[in-house]
Amino acid sequence: MLPSGNSSRPTPNPEPSTPPTTLETTRPQPRLEAACRHDGSPSQSGTLSVCFSSRGYYMSFGKMLSRLKGKKTVSGGTGQRSYPVTDPSRLNWEIRLRYLRSHAGPSAPRASLRPSAQKDTDVMHRHSLTLLLTIAGLITLSLPSRAADWDQFRGPNATGVSADSKNLPVNFSTTENVVWKKTLGTGIACPIISGGRCIETAVTGKKGQEQFVISAFDALTGKDLWKTSFPAGKLPEITWPNQHASCTPCSDGERVYVHFSTIGLLCLDAGNGKHLWTHKTPMPFYLLGWGAANSPILHEDKLFFCLDDDLDSYLVALDKYSGKQKWLTKRPEMLGGYSVPVVVTSGKQTDIVMAGSGKLKGYNPETGKVRWNCNSLLRTIMTTPAVVGDKIYVSVQSYGDTARTLKFALLQWRDTNQDKKLDKTELGKAFWKKFDKGDANKDGFLVGDEIDDAFQAKTNRVGGGNIIQMIRGGGTGDVTKTHMEWNLDTKAPSNIASPLVVNDQLFVVKEGGISAAFSAADGKTQWPRRRIRNLGHYYASPVYGDGKIYVTGENGFIVVLQQGSKLKFLAKNDIGESCVATPAIAENRIYVRTINTLYCFANKSAEQKNRK
Repeated sequence: MLPSGNSSRPTPNPEPSTPPTTLETTRPQPRLEAACRHDGSPSQSGTLSVCFSSRGYYMSFGKMLSRLKGKKTVSGGTGQRSYPVTDPSRLNWEIRLRYLRSHAGPSAPRASLRPSAQKDTDVMHRHSLTLLLTIAGLITLSLPSRAADWDQFRGPNATGVSADSKNLPVNFSTTENVVWKKTLGTGIACPIISGGRCIETAVTGKKGQEQFVISAFDALTGKDLWKTSFPAGKLPEITWPNQHASCTPCSDGERVYVHFSTIGLLCLDAGNGKHLWTHKTPMPFYLLGWGAANSPILHEDKLFFCLDDDLDSYLVALDKYSGKQKWLTKRPEMLGGYSVPVVVTSGKQTDIVMAGSGKLKGYNPETGKVRWNCNSLLRTIMTTPAVVGDKIYVSVQSYGDTARTLKFALLQWRDTNQDKKLDKTELGKAFWKKFDKGDANKDGFLVGDEIDDAFQAKTNRVGGGNIIQMIRGGGTGDVTKTHMEWNLDTKAPSNIASPLVVNDQLFVVKEGGISAAFSAADGKTQWPRRRIRNLGHYYASPVYGDGKIYVTGENGFIVVLQQGSKLKFLAKNDIGESCVATPAIAENRIYVRTINTLYCFANKSAEQKNRK
């Protein structure tokens, strides 16, 4: 997306105009030394630091190439092992050591092993390389079995499912089963859990002096680890319930990535909050004044970010280490929306899949080229698809019927003098170029179809409605007829809360606390629209863990349901404050962010029994 008057694509910017402020908790760090040897003779050398997070030992070259074998525990003293390197053509090597818990805490430095001497390319390709790793320190590192991280919007691949959590609480409140809580500042970004850290964002400060704040806490204890802030700059007016800290971060355990509309994409060191790089993105503009709420994701060595607004939508891929732009693909037929990219693998084909106005598209993650599209969606897309294997489940509600195109919404919200036409002052300067495109007779007004012509491609003129669909991933070209397995025209979907698919069930909830469930296999109704004992708005998406579905209402109540073929109510919990963010589930706990506060809830009685 490009700002008004700028025709260039977004490009990386290594530093923000004003440096961030970082508060860091210091802790002892282990030391590692590494050397590369070729046929027993040193050919390259370097030094390496270890990064702690959550799973196993492994080594990667941008992508993970091999799991490291050997003893599961290294304690005290010095350990030494050699591991073969099968791809010596890479210059930047990395070792990552993941852990359960140690005296060093969940933070440690990150580093790459780089050659210190000119390599002989021919020789290096003719022989294998061995990496000699020497570990020194007085801490215990273990290869544990622990719960998976919830390291992006809605957890693993945005599914909302925690597959291995146990003993999650049924009853909790501001005074019951609270492990810890933090006052943050305002925001609706979802919490993430990565590498033993809980990470959140907020806006603090007086009007005109706001700061964007990224904070990290120990996920188990709530201990403050670090806090980094950036000047927010001039913030645009946005509509409730959106907030300026609305984009959920993502993390690989070593780095944290987050988007703020007035800055762009930021990368921080997950261990200490240090600012690593900034990739500037243009300010998004929305015809209905919604404001930004788009979240990035990670896949292999790339950071993917889609920003669908009403000015210039795009999907971009960045190198996750440097912030360098790999590719940028425009999405000119898209209107403002908030769907998050998901990763879909079908056979040997892996795609970055994006839902948007009228279309579900699969992109090649290496090139950004569109591989396939399914022309079956509606005008405004705010929900994110749920992926199970190669199956993509889409639940969408867009106001109005199929004939209700954009012009109806714009006349309702932008026609301030109610003359059934729009002039430039009613739209705002950012949209004047598009206004001119739609003003066919050049009379200075947009009337009737001219409104749609200004903002929507004629080949993608879609209206409103309600749909739930299952589409198989993979394929090429137009897959609308070949890959759509089933399609429901039902009033069950929400316009904002994404679907939850677990145990062959697709669950949805919408405004008024109305839920419904369908067979994920064929779309058959398991239960029709039924209330879950909590009225009001639903902006957070349902999440699942330990056999339970957690449904968060904007009014601050979280309803707990037993997942199954019949609707079974378990509890209604009062958090006491408006809640728009989707909760996170990890570490056998549930993390809930209200407008101003972050809570960690656990089944305390179960935890006490486990300790005994």
